[in-house]
Amino acid sequence: MTSSLTTRRALLKAGLAMPAAGMGLGSLLSTRAFAADAAWPTRAIRFVVPFAPGGSSEIVARATSIELTKFVGQNVYVDNKPGAGGNLAMADVARAEDQHTLVLGHIGTLAVNPYIYAKLPYDPIKDFKPISLLAKVPSLYVVNADLPVKNLKDFVALMKSKPGKLNYGSAGNGSAGHLAMEYLKMASETFIVHVPYRGTGPQLTDLMAGRLDAAAVGAPAVMQYIKSGKLRCIATGTSTRIPQLPDVPTVAEQGFPGFEMTQWYGLMAPANLAPAATDKLAAAAAKAIKSPEALERLSGDAAIAVGSTPAEFAAFIAVEQKRWQTVIARAGIKPD
Repeated sequence: MTSSLTTRRALLKAGLAMPAAGMGLGSLLSTRAFAADAAWPTRAIRFVVPFAPGGSSEIVARATSIELTKFVGQNVYVDNKPGAGGNLAMADVARAEDQHTLVLGHIGTLAVNPYIYAKLPYDPIKDFKPISLLAKVPSLYVVNADLPVKNLKDFVALMKSKPGKLNYGSAGNGSAGHLAMEYLKMASETFIVHVPYRGTGPQLTDLMAGRLDAAAVGAPAVMQYIKSGKLRCIATGTSTRIPQLPDVPTVAEQGFPGFEMTQWYGLMAPANLAPAATDKLAAAAAKAIKSPEALERLSGDAAIAVGSTPAEFAAFIAVEQKRWQTVIARAGIKPD
């Protein structure tokens, strides 16, 4: 008995003894793994944004990262990684093994790219865990301030009088802005030339300079230019008017009943993120995006905070995939 007690004490000193009688090595390792998961995160978290700075994605990501840092106890920093319609960033994060890399999911990377690319370098369902739907962003239909139109009806009439003579920009093929304009073209039976860019920022520069005629852009990225008069908003893609632009009618109000177009952004993690870390992150993300500070940042740009559960976000993605698969097929959208 004494010998057994002495041996156990020696093992305890070495950190090798079983914590309780009857507990096997597998149980001990499981306990330690759980403790490690519960301690997550143990260092800074890289939050990858699949697009260039300057767009709605940047605004939503930064509002989230600032508040998420407070809830998880480690710095959450934004890393912009544009290219290939978001595919480069998604593939990068899908392969991450460090448990500290996340990505901003988006209508394009999750609900559009699977239907416009013959082969993706990632699987939007198998390679990722949905964490939380963070925000929905109204798509605003804007034109260069010098274009002789005051509203959507004027714009549709101009497009019909000059088929193929006007153009619109987007952040890239398959981007939310591309979808929004193609959706409008289908509804209005008009034709306007698409000019894809690498990011919202460069596109807006050319739109304000008069090298583009129109665009559909997430509200956060263009609200300041609308208020300053550099761009004219002719319609909102929301089902009802937004408080920030109470005098701008919706697309539905201007002759297209049932029309609705919003962008959306959510937090995604690699599929290998530990369960305990996933639960902790989901709870923190929902709180972060609904914090007073985040709500203030988002509301100023007409973004709508959501903060869903992982299950709710997964169901939302499935519905969006079905919806946009139909639009893509009808519009014949192809990658660059």
